[in-house]
Amino acid sequence: MRFLLSLFVSFLVTTTASMSFADPLPSWNAGDTKSAIISFVESVTDPASDSYVTPADRIAVFDNDGTLWAEQPIYFQIAFAVDQAKKMDPADLTSDALKAAAAGDVEGMLATGKSGLLEILAASHTGMSVTDFKASVEAWLKEARHPDTGRPYDQMIYQPMLELLRYLRDEGFATYIVSGGGIDFIRVLSPDAYGIPPKQVVGSSLVSEYIVAEGAPMLMKSPELFFNDDKAGKPVAINHHIGQRPIFAGGNSDGDFEMLEWTTSGDGPAFALYVHHTDADREYAYDREGHIGVLNRGLDEGPERGWVFADMAKDWAVIFPAQAQ
Repeated sequence: MRFLLSLFVSFLVTTTASMSFADPLPSWNAGDTKSAIISFVESVTDPASDSYVTPADRIAVFDNDGTLWAEQPIYFQIAFAVDQAKKMDPADLTSDALKAAAAGDVEGMLATGKSGLLEILAASHTGMSVTDFKASVEAWLKEARHPDTGRPYDQMIYQPMLELLRYLRDEGFATYIVSGGGIDFIRVLSPDAYGIPPKQVVGSSLVSEYIVAEGAPMLMKSPELFFNDDKAGKPVAINHHIGQRPIFAGGNSDGDFEMLEWTTSGDGPAFALYVHHTDADREYAYDREGHIGVLNRGLDEGPERGWVFADMAKDWAVIFPAQAQ
């Protein structure tokens, strides 16, 4: 009996030690970035630490495009809109933007500017109920493939960021998406892709109208913009939807600058993380120039503010999860 008890105690000690020293971020290479993340999380979750933050105040917010999943060669929501435009009646292709989208002409589509992109989004996202829109997104995610990797779009998510989200939740953080992308679009994929429920997704939105058609209540999507959740809009949306200043924020572009600035301007401890796209071999390399994910102010001011940069080529051992068979 004494032998069995001794064996059981030894098992508990070994198991506890193994759990204590398990790497919470296995796809992150050892280095300053990984160490900074773990050090911050440990400090704000240790009741004996001067930096301790109660679980109720452990709010973490993340941009989506380019931060949690890829965004090249075009935003994935635009890719969805293009595929929807291809299904439109040719008689309804009444503008250069819609004709370019239906033809899959990305260059021609971008040449129409912001107004053209908004027109494409309006044509593919409105005139239907929210329920029908979400169903069309679900169907698209099952069928569509990324043009460069051949992966389903919901497998173009970043494995290191999935680990970070899980690590934060394991340590009592509530994780939110705060994206310039459409709120209804992201809410379709967020539970399965990131483990983030729809109620914890903040995004840009169009006007929705409550109607009753043939006795059935529904929310209809209209083409008018309700809120643009980008740049200075992100802190506003955080306050509106969450009601608390985050203590952890992650982004990848100047569109996220104000969110990181707001997060790190509070009185207590805070952490700002920029995902820096430096890996042209395994993903894409870009920052200061281009149409997507431009990062200038963040690169110029971030280091002086103490913000941390995750260098994809250096800090990430893996980019994407292993593909499901």
